[in-house]
Amino acid sequence: MSRPLRVILHVDMDAFYASVEQRDHPELRGKPLIVGGTSGRGVVAAASYEVRAFGVRSAMPVSRALQLCPDAVCVRPRMARYAEVSAQIFDVFHEFTPLVEGLSLDEAYLDVTASLALKGDAISIAREIKHLIRERTGLNASVGVAPNKLVAKIASDLDKPDGLTVVAPDRVVETLAPLSIKRLPGLGRKKGDELLAVGVKTIGDLQKASDGQMERWFGRHALHWRARACGIDDRAVEPEHDEKSVSNEQTYATDLVDERQMLAEISALSDKVSSRLRRKGLRARCVGIKIRRADFVTFSRQKTLASATDETRIILMTADELLRAFLREKPRTKVRLLGVVTSEFGLDDQPDLFSQADKTTAAIDSAVDAIRQKFGGAAVARASGLLRQGDGSRSTPSRRRED
Repeated sequence: MSRPLRVILHVDMDAFYASVEQRDHPELRGKPLIVGGTSGRGVVAAASYEVRAFGVRSAMPVSRALQLCPDAVCVRPRMARYAEVSAQIFDVFHEFTPLVEGLSLDEAYLDVTASLALKGDAISIAREIKHLIRERTGLNASVGVAPNKLVAKIASDLDKPDGLTVVAPDRVVETLAPLSIKRLPGLGRKKGDELLAVGVKTIGDLQKASDGQMERWFGRHALHWRARACGIDDRAVEPEHDEKSVSNEQTYATDLVDERQMLAEISALSDKVSSRLRRKGLRARCVGIKIRRADFVTFSRQKTLASATDETRIILMTADELLRAFLREKPRTKVRLLGVVTSEFGLDDQPDLFSQADKTTAAIDSAVDAIRQKFGGAAVARASGLLRQGDGSRSTPSRRRED
C-alpha cells in the first residue's frame, strides 16, 4: 500500500530583521535599511526590500553595501527583540500542527497532513497562517505548499514578498524544470557556478542530463542530485530538531594585531557562548575557535573535553589555550574575525577534576546570569575581557539565514 501524500508548508518571513525594525520604528519605513554592523567592516545581517533593489544582500560587507546604496540607513541587530517576535510567529504555527521544524527565527517547515480534516485544505491553512502572522505581528510571510520539504522550500521563494505558491504533486517536475539551477537548496554557490560554466542553467537541464554527465558533475552523489532535480524528497518534518552547535563570532572594524586584545576578545566570546549554553540547558564536550585573517583565509581549531560542560571558566580556558597555540604557530597574524563554537552536546556523567573540585564556579556563573537577565548583558563583564576592541563588531547566532 502506498503512503498517502504529505502536505508540507515552508513558511519564510520576508526580510525579517529589517521588517521588525521598520515596524518598530515608523521613520524607517520605505527607506533602504541595512541591519548589521554599522561600521565599514561590519556585515549585512538583513536587507530591506528597498535596499535590495540596489543589489544589497545578506552576508555582504557593509562597506560594499554602502557603495551600492550610499543613502542606506544602518542599524545594529536586536536579537532579543527578534526572538520575541519569532515566538509569536511560532505560536501561530503550533495552532495548526504539532509537527513544526524550526530552521531559524524566521523560517520553519510545517507538516499539516493530519490537520486537513479539522483546519481545511492546504491553501486555506496557508492563507490563515499568513493572516494571523500579519494580524499579530504586522509582518508578512511567504509560504510554499508542496508534497515535500524540498519543493515547499523552493516554492516559498518564488513569489516574495508576501507570496503563496502551491505546487501540486503531479506538477512538481514541470514546476521545477524552468527554474535556475541555483534555486536548488544545498547546491552551493561554487557548484552552481561550475554547472553554469558547462551549460547547465536550469533544474530541467539536470532532469534531462545523462547518467554519465551526472556522475562527472556530482560523482558518487549523482543519484542524490538527480532525485532533488526531480523534486523527490522523503525527509520528514522533525519537530524535535537537535541543535548541533552554539557559537558566537565577531568581525572587527580594525584588524586585531595585539595578542592581549585577541585573548580579551576570546574571553568575551567564551562568556557569551557559555551563557547561551546554560540558557538552553546544554553542556558541550567540544570547544573550538574560528580565526579569519585580514586576507579572509579562515582557520579553525578545536579540542574535545573529558566531560561535557557549560562552565564559563572551562570553555574560556580551552578557547584561550587554542588561540595561544594558533598564535605560536602563526605569529604576527592580523585578525579580522574571531569566534568560539561549542558542540557535541551531552550529559556530564563523568565530571572532570574542575567540576568536582570547585562548585564555586557554578555559583559565579549563576550569579552573573541573574545579573545580566535583570540589568542587561553589559551589566557585568569578566576582567579578562576588558581589553576588547568593541567597535564595529557583530554577534552571530548559529543556524541563521535571512531572506
